[in-house]
Amino acid sequence: MPRTESQRWPSFLFVLVYAIGAILLAGYAVWHYLMGAYNDILVPASLSVLLAGAIFLRFANRDYRHLSAYLALISCYLLIAMELPRQELAILWMGLPPILTLLLLPLGSALLLNLTLTPIWLALLGIDLPLFEAALYYLALVGFGTLPGWIRHRRAAMLRATEPSDAQCDALSRKVITERLTAEVDRARAMRRPMAALVIHLPQLEMADEQFGPALLHTLLARVCQTIRESCRHHDLLGRHQPTLFWLLLPDTGEAGALIVRDRVMRALNREVFAETGAIQARIHACYLHPGETTTHFEQRLLTAGLKLTEPSS
Repeated sequence: MPRTESQRWPSFLFVLVYAIGAILLAGYAVWHYLMGAYNDILVPASLSVLLAGAIFLRFANRDYRHLSAYLALISCYLLIAMELPRQELAILWMGLPPILTLLLLPLGSALLLNLTLTPIWLALLGIDLPLFEAALYYLALVGFGTLPGWIRHRRAAMLRATEPSDAQCDALSRKVITERLTAEVDRARAMRRPMAALVIHLPQLEMADEQFGPALLHTLLARVCQTIRESCRHHDLLGRHQPTLFWLLLPDTGEAGALIVRDRVMRALNREVFAETGAIQARIHACYLHPGETTTHFEQRLLTAGLKLTEPSS
C-alpha cells in the first residue's frame, strides 16, 4: 500500500528541519572563521556533518527515523552545552533542551531523558537562583511541554477505540465485527430469518509479513478485502478477527447461499496472484445459525472453526 500524502508530509517536514539546522550550523562555523575565533569552529562544523548524516539516514530508510532524531538531538545538546554558559540571561534558555527533546523523540522517551538530564542542564545553565527554585522552574517547563504530546496521544487512543475499521485494512475491527455478530444474530432470531457466516483463513498473510515486510502485507490485505467485498452483497459484513482470520457475516442467507458465496470468494481469491507469494490461498469454513441458537454458542462455533482452519494439518 503506497504511503498517503498525510504520511509523507511529517517525514518531509522533519528532513526540512534537519536540513535547515545543518545549514545554520555550517553558517555558524563560517561566521566563527570570519570573526577569527578559530577555536570555536570545530564544534558547529562537526555538528553540521552529524545533522547531514541524520538527513541521509532519514532518506535511506524510514525505519532509521529514531536514530536520525537522536543524532539531531545530540547535535543540539552539544551546541547548547557549548553556548549557554556564555549567555548572560541563561534562564531565558532553560526551556530549549526539554522542548527540543519533546519535539524530536516519542513522549515517553523524551520525558525520561528530560528528567535524567535535569542536574546536567541546571549545572550548565549556571542560574543565579537557589537550586530548589531552578529545579522547580525546569520541571515545570518539562511538565507544560509534555501536555500537548499527552493530549495528542489521548486523542489518538480515543480515535483508535472508536474507529470501526481495522488499523491495517478496509475491514471491521475485531471488536466491531463481534458486536455486529451479536446484533445480526438477534435480528435473525427476532425476524426468524436465516443467517450464515464464513470464517476465512489466509495463511499467506503471516508469511508475507515475516519474509517481505509490512509493504507487501498491506498490499495483500487491500487486495483481499477488495476481492471479498466484490464477491458478496453490499450489506454483508467483513471483519478481521485475527491477523490471518476474517469473518464474513451473511444476513438472510441459508446453507445453500453460504456455500455459493464461499465458492465464489475462494475462486476470486485464487485468481489474485502476487510475484512474491503466488496465488492467494484461502481456507474457508461456512457456519449456519441453528434455530434457537444463542449468540454465545454461535460465536463459539466460529472461534472453533477458526482454530481448526489455522491448524497446520487442516
